[in-house]
Amino acid sequence: MKLVIQRVNHAEVRVDGESVGKIGRGFLVFVGVGKNDTREIADKYLKKLLGLRIFEDEAGKTNLSLSDVNGELLIVSQFTLYANCKKGNRPSFIEAGAPDQAEELYEYMIREASRTVPVVQHGIFGADMKITLENDGPFTIILDESIL
Repeated sequence: MKLVIQRVNHAEVRVDGESVGKIGRGFLVFVGVGKNDTREIADKYLKKLLGLRIFEDEAGKTNLSLSDVNGELLIVSQFTLYANCKKGNRPSFIEAGAPDQAEELYEYMIREASRTVPVVQHGIFGADMKITLENDGPFTIILDESIL
């Protein structure tokens, strides 16, 4: 699994010109599911994601978590996080999870995050999505297998 987390002031995902997910202050999270990922692995990523202290406190230190600032989540599936560009110029995606498996884990992460985060929005799995955001910082974190 791979996650790209962007701290945002606001973000929105549109499909066919229609808004399908929109948040204020919080995290825009791109989720890539690998072929060997499981719910147990997804749980570890969620725990790390929801515990990240990357919002500034009164002293300007990145000391606050999403829950500390009543932040919101926008979760978007993105299999292209598994692009392998070692050979040639056309990326290979053989390490990405099969669509059925990836969609199941993506939906699982949305459901689990919704248990603790009051506002969880999401894109549409497999759709051609257009994302707009205002990155706060900018502040971007990548979580990959190194957290396991």
